[in-house]
Amino acid sequence: SVNIAAFGNERDGFSEDNQQPSLIWSYLGRSALISQINSSLSASHVGNPVFTEYQACVFGNVRLVVHDCPVWDIFDSDWYTSCRLIGGADIIVIKYSVNDKTSFQELKDSYLPMVKKALNHCSVPVIISAIGARKNGVPCTCPLCTSDRRSCVTTSEGVHLAKELGATYLELHALNDFYIQKYFGGVLEYFMIQSLNQKSSEKMKKRKKTQKSHRVQPPQLEQPEKMPILKGEASHYNADLHNLLCCCQCADVAFYPEDLSVAVEAHKIILCSVSHLFMLLFGVKSLSDAHDASVVQLAQSLFAVETGAPFPSSPHGAPPCVLPVRVVVKDSVFCSCLPDILHFIYSGAFQWERLEEDIKKKLKDPDKTEHVLEKVKCILKTPGKLNTVKDCKSHQIKRLYDTSLRLFFNTPVLADVIFKIQGATVPAHRAVLVARCEVMAAMFNGNYLEANSILVPVYGVSKDTFLSFLEYLYTDSCCPASILQAMSLLICAEMYQVMRLQHICELYIITQLQSMPSRELASTNLSIVSLLKKAKFHNSDCLSTWLLHFIATNYLIFSQKPEFQELSEEERNFVEMHRWPSNLYLKQLADYRNYIHSQKSHCTVM
Repeated sequence: SVNIAAFGNERDGFSEDNQQPSLIWSYLGRSALISQINSSLSASHVGNPVFTEYQACVFGNVRLVVHDCPVWDIFDSDWYTSCRLIGGADIIVIKYSVNDKTSFQELKDSYLPMVKKALNHCSVPVIISAIGARKNGVPCTCPLCTSDRRSCVTTSEGVHLAKELGATYLELHALNDFYIQKYFGGVLEYFMIQSLNQKSSEKMKKRKKTQKSHRVQPPQLEQPEKMPILKGEASHYNADLHNLLCCCQCADVAFYPEDLSVAVEAHKIILCSVSHLFMLLFGVKSLSDAHDASVVQLAQSLFAVETGAPFPSSPHGAPPCVLPVRVVVKDSVFCSCLPDILHFIYSGAFQWERLEEDIKKKLKDPDKTEHVLEKVKCILKTPGKLNTVKDCKSHQIKRLYDTSLRLFFNTPVLADVIFKIQGATVPAHRAVLVARCEVMAAMFNGNYLEANSILVPVYGVSKDTFLSFLEYLYTDSCCPASILQAMSLLICAEMYQVMRLQHICELYIITQLQSMPSRELASTNLSIVSLLKKAKFHNSDCLSTWLLHFIATNYLIFSQKPEFQELSEEERNFVEMHRWPSNLYLKQLADYRNYIHSQKSHCTVM
């Protein structure tokens, strides 16, 4: 169908001929394309006719609906109806009489802005029809002529109005066959054909869109199964060192009061790791290396070291090959608090407030408490950073030292055991090994050959892997350089039963594999199946389960590799069951591709 909205009165304002036919009625009655004409009047709420509705057929079977509204007052009285008429129109016709300048001026000043507002979001063709012959002389069609501007609407005024609306301007001097059928009718029927073509195109697009929505859709690829999540294990580094003090294994230092009555055992490696004073005391540093005279003075005034002297009560745990060191504490008050001070140092040297409370409860004397705490602060002082004791506040000493053994890793200083591996030697410290590794604690304290030997051979691991293992024991951290190195370190950790290091290596391997792009995964020489076999053999259940899921998730890549055939029957069944994409999806995808190919192969008859 085609909808036309016509506005304006083409009759003269002072014409006495009210029976003059309208432009729309004249066209409908004269056009050879129009048939089956029906008309009806629509009245406003006050009973006056608002518009006339014509229904007819055009081009044989196309329904034509025309709303002819001769009164512009509809824009004032019923804005909703006027906007609905314009919004639903395919073509808009605006008509006026060239001999009614007052009505034209009212149209231009009052109603033209309303029409433009209603057409704001519409791209509807507009036809402006200037009807009638000008009565003050010969009708002039020249846009530059001004001879008839006083009483008639000039052509230039009509053209200017058309430009404001982007409309087509027509002058119809009479409502006869020529002007109605060939001139006005030709333009109107052109726009009707354009409207029908546009509607047909939109209908075709909608039909294609509907057909597209109903045609066979490609299969939906589901997300792969979620991988098992490995959780890290919390560090127990400080707890391990504190337990070493409690069990007194491998103790190589005994602190005594001046009467040599009671011994408090400790380990030189732990004490030297937190204090430059103990480094001077046990010969790790010489007096010439000391840059702070107060540290040297405190060491000489507080402690006296006797090497090689027999213990009054032989402390247990020290191997025969290690010469014990006896240290006499000259300050009796400080010596009575020494067990609490050692607990503070072995716990990581950061629980300062707890140490204060323990010493206050033990001494019950503020002056003595302050005296002991000041000496502890001086012992833990970094030479050159805290110049005087009074500057060492509680909040400054808190977390001033974390017990770090990195300084003594892979150095012969204070070493009491040497590992022989691949023709090389690696020095170490029994106290650290016993504290951090249960297997080595049993090895060095049980009825084993290593318990009384300085030189200990190591088999089954490379030197680099063993050094990485020892580095973890000393520093509680490790940084593998590659997946293969992490797997070697994992095997070493499993051999010595260091579970946290094993979990760290598992997480490293998983993180590296997850970040590997598919293209790199397809071209890499790294055998994932070999990693799987090693993980299973060395009881890394979490990693082996994750690797099986990883192979299943990347099935299309791994199934093309020769190593895929090395999977056991049980592993192959697991991978096939959890493979991604699944066999069902691949079958659906093949069926869809065959369908699309068959549709393209059909010959289309135009």
